[in-house]
Parts: sequence; structure tokens; C-alpha cells
Amino acid sequence: MAAWSGAAAARVEPAPRPRPRRNSRPSQASRRKPAESTGLLGGVLWIAALAALLGGVVALNVAVLRLNVRLDALATERSNLRASNAALSSQLSSATASPQLGLGLVQATPEQTTYVQLEPGGR
Repeated sequence: MAAWSGAAAARVEPAPRPRPRRNSRPSQASRRKPAESTGLLGGVLWIAALAALLGGVVALNVAVLRLNVRLDALATERSNLRASNAALSSQLSSATASPQLGLGLVQATPEQTTYVQLEPGGR
């Protein structure tokens, strides 16, 4: 068993030393002058930089929008040209399909048409 001895209790530790006080006022070298403060000026510079970047983004979007409008107009023109080419191709194929019409001949009207009656078995 452990026993408690009075000799161990007689040993007293010394009291801690008090810390030296710091000056509550900063020294002249660490103090900033109001003219050297970059807080307000830095904020204004950041705002100006962000405004310039946002202006660039807006300008880029406007340029892309203009290109899209131009591209849409070109696509419409291309569609119209393809339709025109298809109509011309159809006219060309119908003109070349019947060679008589291509030579300047016209179709006969029903009044100008006559029929020939053939006899069966006659040669």
C-alpha cells in the first residue's frame, strides 16, 4: 500500500513570474498613415476590374448574338436557293422528258385528233 508522507507535502513550488506588460500603443513604425491605407482604393480598383471584365463578357455575348442572327439569315437564304434549284431541276426534267415538246412542237387539241378504225382480220 501507498502511504502518504508529510515530507512530500512540505515541498512547495515557486509562484510563476508575472509576465511583462506590453505597450498598449503600437510603435511609430507599425502605425499606418491614413494616406497609406489601401482599403478604400483597393476596393475601388477591384470594382473597376470586375466592371471591365463584365463589360468584356457582355461585348462577347453581343458579338455571338450578331453572328447567330447572320447565320440564321444565311440559313434562310440557303433554304430558298435549294427550293429554287429544286423547282428549276423539275422544270428541266419535265422539258427533257418528252422530246417533241423540247423541239418546239405542241400537243394537239381533242378537235384536231382523229381515230383510224381498223377492220379485224384485214391485212
